Amino acid sequence: VFAFTKTQFTEKSEVTKTPNATVTTTTKVVTTSRGWRNIFSLPISYDVNMVAHGTLFDPMNSQLLDATGVHPEGYNSRFAVVDVEVDRLYGDKIRGYFEAMGIELKVCLVNGGEADKRPQAVNYILDQLCAYKLRRREPFLAIGGGCVLDIAGMAACLYRRGVPFVRVPTTLLAIVDASVGVKNGVDYCCGVTDETYKNRVGSFYAPSACLLDPAFIASQDKRNISNGFGEILKLALVRSADLFDLLEAHGKTLVESRFEDATLKQAGVSSRIIDLSIQIMLEELGPNLWESKLDRCVDYGHTFSKLLEMVPGADIMHGEAVNVDGFFCVIISHLRGYIDMETVNRVFACMKSLSLPTTSSDLNLELACQSCKDAIEHRHGEQRIPLITEIGESICVSDITEEELQRALELMDQFEH
Repeated sequence: VFAFTKTQFTEKSEVTKTPNATVTTTTKVVTTSRGWRNIFSLPISYDVNMVAHGTLFDPMNSQLLDATGVHPEGYNSRFAVVDVEVDRLYGDKIRGYFEAMGIELKVCLVNGGEADKRPQAVNYILDQLCAYKLRRREPFLAIGGGCVLDIAGMAACLYRRGVPFVRVPTTLLAIVDASVGVKNGVDYCCGVTDETYKNRVGSFYAPSACLLDPAFIASQDKRNISNGFGEILKLALVRSADLFDLLEAHGKTLVESRFEDATLKQAGVSSRIIDLSIQIMLEELGPNLWESKLDRCVDYGHTFSKLLEMVPGADIMHGEAVNVDGFFCVIISHLRGYIDMETVNRVFACMKSLSLPTTSSDLNLELACQSCKDAIEHRHGEQRIPLITEIGESICVSDITEEELQRALELMDQFEH
């Protein structure tokens, strides 16, 4: 804490003209103020733990219980926010795990769809936390996909001005994206504009730990696995040619086998793709946790996708929208001369092999222009749109024009989507 005294000098000149003369009057004002400046470094440290495949709910593995913290002897209850669908698939195992540990588990069920990612869901969790009487330093569990982790993270940030929580992602998308950073948020319907804004209300609040068990992936259908690949491919395009090569060679098999292909598992390809994705995300997020730097390559695919996802009645998932946005940006990169058509075709083929959509009927000039305007608002006065300059390399630009968007849409229409 530093005490300070500030002295500020201001000068104002006023010119008065008369028939006989011009008079300039200068007034100098000196003001002095004092106060204190508080400088604090917020300590952020959390482990992202890979759990041995399929062992998270095995009572022989204490990782899940250990993550819920150390409690006084005789304190034998825990609190968990669980996705409704996850509870349907794994509810008995989750409850059985804690029962075997002699722990009573209070389960708070939350719907995990994008339509449910609203402030009301946060309020529901807060109500349940109040009824449970969660202690100030007691971690609770959040088990589910990205939406549930976002909702639970918001509740953790708000309850008693912040309590610890443990993320347990259960989808490929959440494993490589939502679980590893510090952002939480909900979509917000504005009472003034009557519009819903994606992730407009949120917080930067780190989990106390993340537990990643890749066995969850096999319980997803192929569309959800492809959806997760939308975020993985994004990372490959902006940061890693090696990751892109892996997706190009093995992505289709991983989608069709739901990450259970024995040959690829034995060769370590499945785990390598997940490990690389998490490593890249943490490397990009770590030095810029609070997004003080707004030129971010991990925003690739997140300029036009936000509005695509919020179109009423649109049947598009987050990773799918990110991929449509990503291919649109690939086209813009080509029109600017950053990449050749051979690279465009290579990226397009990889996207199709992952069963990802590469266009949307909702992506038109009006939506594209509005997306650029929203980007300027969100990214503090500049578009800051990431574009690839080659596979694995990118830059951020702020000068994309309406004419450029129109040309990109026209070229995009020429592909056999």
